[in-house]
Amino acid sequence: MPVYEAPTRDMQFLMHEVLNLQNYSNLPGFADATPDVIDAFLEESGKWHRDVLAPLNRVGDTEGCTRHDDASVTTPTGFKEAYDQFCENGFGSIAMDPNYGGQGLPLTLALAVSEMTSAANQAFAMYPGLSGGAWRAIHAAGSEDQKQTYLPPMTEGRWTGTMNLTEPQCGTDLGLIRTKAVPQEDGTYKITGNKIWISAGEHDMSENIIHLVLARIEGAPEGIKGISLFIVPKFILNEDETPGERNAVSCGGLEEKMGIHGNATCVMNYDGATGYLIGQENKGMRAMFIMMNEARLGVGLQGLAAAEVANQNAVAFAKDRLQSRSLTGPKAPDQPADPIIVHPDVRRMLMDTRAFIEGARALTYWAALQEDLSHKAEDETTRQKAGDYMALLTPIIKAYQTDKGFKGTADALQVFGGSGYVEEWGMSQFVRDTKIAMIYEGTNGIQALDLVGRKLMAEGGRYWQTFFAEIDEWAGDNKGSSETLDGYIDQMLAAKAEAMDAIQWFGANGMANPDNAGAGSHDFLHLFGLVTYAYMWVMMVKEAEPKVGDSDPYYANKLITAKYFFERMLPESSLHLAKVKAGADTVMALSADAF
Repeated sequence: MPVYEAPTRDMQFLMHEVLNLQNYSNLPGFADATPDVIDAFLEESGKWHRDVLAPLNRVGDTEGCTRHDDASVTTPTGFKEAYDQFCENGFGSIAMDPNYGGQGLPLTLALAVSEMTSAANQAFAMYPGLSGGAWRAIHAAGSEDQKQTYLPPMTEGRWTGTMNLTEPQCGTDLGLIRTKAVPQEDGTYKITGNKIWISAGEHDMSENIIHLVLARIEGAPEGIKGISLFIVPKFILNEDETPGERNAVSCGGLEEKMGIHGNATCVMNYDGATGYLIGQENKGMRAMFIMMNEARLGVGLQGLAAAEVANQNAVAFAKDRLQSRSLTGPKAPDQPADPIIVHPDVRRMLMDTRAFIEGARALTYWAALQEDLSHKAEDETTRQKAGDYMALLTPIIKAYQTDKGFKGTADALQVFGGSGYVEEWGMSQFVRDTKIAMIYEGTNGIQALDLVGRKLMAEGGRYWQTFFAEIDEWAGDNKGSSETLDGYIDQMLAAKAEAMDAIQWFGANGMANPDNAGAGSHDFLHLFGLVTYAYMWVMMVKEAEPKVGDSDPYYANKLITAKYFFERMLPESSLHLAKVKAGADTVMALSADAF
């Protein structure tokens, strides 16, 4: 059975040495996040995820969830007990507002723990993950009464949350939503309709489930401009705000899925259920996007986490599995063959994934810091810049990291050879579970279109121009630090120039043929992803290089991985630029009938 060990050393390096979270102690929540507190939190969290949650991953895959005749759903053996411990340990409330019972610590620390949860058990992680997104939507758009009512029990984990968007006739195109909301004299609404693919829509782990539902009020405008957002609790609250009468919402069935079997993915039926409007009528998409963006960061984290745990197990297998001799002579002469980790092609797969994981972790944690700054920084300029970065990088973190994370799990299975294709080794579960991350919360193709069609043009190009200006400024400030770092900075700037070239090409060719943007969006997203990783890697090299020679081999290994990234991965930027500039002609040349 696969095992998991939290990568606490790499997490500590990023928080203490690269991001220097201690430098933000003037901001709310950061003063309490001292290095000692962070280290203790990571160590204890790592032990719990290794010893309690990871062993349940296989259980969830083989057992799945069960829907009963009364439409109730039970989760796999051990999930409820683990969830109770998860809540008792405060793992879900790390970055939540202290005004509603949260700990108010930096989002970076919360994401580190979320990475552990997802790596240890992706299906389990979706229950508190969806709740966190629902919590933030209510926190941002709900009335004070709604916040006081729903947020404290959700912070504690006694109540969980969901997001209800998709319907049978519409996925990404939410303007086609048919679920209706009928106003009542008491100010509530009756919600009627069907939602599909609702993660954690029904389960036995919490006292109440707070559904956030998109619906159209009678007479509302067509399209997304006529959509409103509603709180629809599983149990209507009594006067003392305890769960009371069962609402008219039920699980109509569970989806039979390729992976994440331990998560209840439900068809939800709303039969005149009582709902409560969040925010203004017909402004539901604005509030829901808060939750969706939160979810997209979490999905990007899933790509990183899955690659981490899969690669850990692949490395252990490669060190143990004997097969053939090294091309440069026997490395284990006392054995009948050498361990497969001596073979360059096995090393290629392991190093590809390692370099991706370490770059992805740096980018995700850096983005979490930007999210904190966008709300907590003392000056408006810093808040705006951080918000711009989050808008720009969200599709990259979601799509690039799940594309590469899925490849990492597939490569890990490949390292196992035939054993990886056999269920008892558990590697196929990582591949099956991770595939969904490329699909839900907006497919990766949609994320690429969002990056090219919206984010590049937003505010006259301010998002990417500010980000590239920061890269240039960092390069200028640090050029001359060392010969090694100088070389990597030059490579980063060359890749950034290629991204600029692609942006200019879109500007010159996108209007003449809009398909050019669509055809090049995937490759542009990957090109931009490489640029962001290069920026993360130069920052890590700057911190690691002076410490090589210490008793801790971590820093020397970090530089070896950096060299691998710059020599064997970053050069792919040129390929992606060439494909962007090839345009749409050959992509669209065949008629539909010719396929």
